Amino acid sequence: MKDNNSRRLAVDIGGLVLKNPVMTASGTFGYGEEYAAYIDLSVLGAIVVKGLSITPREGNPPSRIMETASGMLNAVGLENVGVRAFIDEKLPFLREVDVPVIANILGDTVEEYCEVAHILSEAEGIHALEVNISCPNVAQGGIDFGVNPELAFKVTEGVKNATDLPVIVKLTPNVTDITEIAKSVEDAGADAISLINTLTGLSIDIEKRIPHLKNITGGLSGPAIKPVALRMVWEVVRAVSVPVIGVGGIMKAGDALEFLVAGARAVQVGTANFVNPRSTVEIIKGIAAYMERKGIDDIKDLIGTLKT
Repeated sequence: MKDNNSRRLAVDIGGLVLKNPVMTASGTFGYGEEYAAYIDLSVLGAIVVKGLSITPREGNPPSRIMETASGMLNAVGLENVGVRAFIDEKLPFLREVDVPVIANILGDTVEEYCEVAHILSEAEGIHALEVNISCPNVAQGGIDFGVNPELAFKVTEGVKNATDLPVIVKLTPNVTDITEIAKSVEDAGADAISLINTLTGLSIDIEKRIPHLKNITGGLSGPAIKPVALRMVWEVVRAVSVPVIGVGGIMKAGDALEFLVAGARAVQVGTANFVNPRSTVEIIKGIAAYMERKGIDDIKDLIGTLKT
């Protein structure tokens, strides 16, 4: 049954074949090993690890995470061990797991993105790169590249030239027209596009009259953003020809199915991992059960079937 489901649920993301369309979202699943006690990691479509930079980052000072109505705000600030420590200390564990590993990469300059991409491309056990041009919680880099079509093109083109791995570009929703950015990164050679990253938000302590987060603003994620994410995914699917990965507020199988019906070829599960460490596995089972109930033999016959 497992092999049968793998065939029925398999998807191709820019040349990377996944056994099912359920991936983890960067920054919500650590480096993978942190969740090994809760689920069989090999069941996942792919693991997208925490964003990696040239040198280690401490991130923003606390407080940097808080719960909100139907979601959470975070201003972690891309804390990570750095690309070389990841390869030496984290990647050996992942090499032993039968699951594609996607490295999320970041930088303050185009050159830094390219250097990280080059280093990871020479490391055994990385199957694709996800280019983060959409983080709203850092002082430079990040979202600066994601809101400007020309800069988004330049970063994507640079990373493509630095690697032979499939390149996924992760987009920010904090723009006027997300399809403009999507078409720009497609023109630059992106093999796939993932969206959305978090929406910029603010929460205030009315007793002290100060922001709850030390960074002042943070990225809003969770169920509250799903309708926005779903709409943007639907728009981007109609604007580009490369595969689209849906991200934003996916907590259960029904949420993931909405993105697939809207045209996403795969999904990423983020905030749900904090609430229920088994959410990814439960979503995979829920998708398979839905297909069984509807008599759908191949997930490709489900993707993009929204009737409007």
